Amino acid sequence: MSREALSPAATSPEEHRPHLGLTWDHPRGYQALDAAARLINGRATTLLWERQPLEGFESHPIGELAGRYDLLVLDHPHIGEAVALGCLQPLEAVFSGEQIAAWSKHSIGPAMASYAWQGQHWAMPLDVATQVMALRRDLVEDATPQSWREVVDLSGRKPVALSVAGPHIFLCLMSIAVATGEEPGASDLLLSDDTFGAALALLEELYRRSPDWTLHLNPIGLLEAMSTRDDLALIPLVYGYVNYTHPASDCHPIAFVDAPAGASGRRGSVLGGTGIAITRRARPDRALLQHLAWLMSAEMQRGFIPLHGGQPSHREAWSDAAVNRNSGHFYASTFATTEEAFVRPRFDGYIAFQNRAADILRTALSERTAHARVIEDLRRIWRAAQHQQANNGRTI
Repeated sequence: MSREALSPAATSPEEHRPHLGLTWDHPRGYQALDAAARLINGRATTLLWERQPLEGFESHPIGELAGRYDLLVLDHPHIGEAVALGCLQPLEAVFSGEQIAAWSKHSIGPAMASYAWQGQHWAMPLDVATQVMALRRDLVEDATPQSWREVVDLSGRKPVALSVAGPHIFLCLMSIAVATGEEPGASDLLLSDDTFGAALALLEELYRRSPDWTLHLNPIGLLEAMSTRDDLALIPLVYGYVNYTHPASDCHPIAFVDAPAGASGRRGSVLGGTGIAITRRARPDRALLQHLAWLMSAEMQRGFIPLHGGQPSHREAWSDAAVNRNSGHFYASTFATTEEAFVRPRFDGYIAFQNRAADILRTALSERTAHARVIEDLRRIWRAAQHQQANNGRTI
């Protein structure tokens, strides 16, 4: 850790106020953070965590939140907007290069890299998730699909649902594209005609077969339903939540396995998870910075965080025998997908593009819009987003 990171902030009237953080309102998002803060509060420093719903986590204006909190738990696609607003402190300003390099080395897949933007890192990857396949083994039995074609075949015999609500239908389209061998956004076309057509056809087929009652549910809602009902056997792409591998006694356990493979053999998936960012308003003292570094340590990531409902980012935790034994082998069963997950664009304006793209896709699937029109509309807003970024715009 750098000398600056170990030095208390300059004395000011605000020096003694509690540090205030914002996380998201799910046990995976707050249990470990709350429990860890209780170990230091009133002694070294004081850290209080508030919560917001998942939808706020995905869409609430980052600048407004950064003006109210010292620490923000956020997703990597928000980084470009936050940097453009100047509302975060780069990790390089408070931690040593050696510490940041260690987090990069030990984080699974592209977790740490996803928070790098314009030559600096803007959050530490506390939590890692990516889209994987969720299923009820008692309903699927021995028919666990390995490929997208097998998912479609299973959907003719068992209830299979897409994750449609919020941005997730667009993230599914991107993941299917990655599985075919093409990463989105390499050109102003977003995707080639062939990849677009194949992904839309697959989405359309599975959308028609998805139970109507699932179409408005976010990932947590889908997993809650899968664990409490018997009319949802499989979700081919949904962000993994380790908490559902050992649910309450009156609920069914959910198994998580690698995402379906496409023609390329790659397990197409879009990286999620969360990182802890330090806002410009924060005056991080030595104790707070040591606490944050402690959260990222192998000791905490293999022990404390999984024991308190968290989902670690440290590669050692994902391959740890005890961690896997206690999680229904959640980590080992999704390791390959997580290692090669696709990192979304992070430019300022991407979140607005993603939300509009999801709206276009939902409407198109509901109204059976011609694929050529869908592709045209998605490319139009993609080009507009890139144009706005190039001209330092803030909306599309």
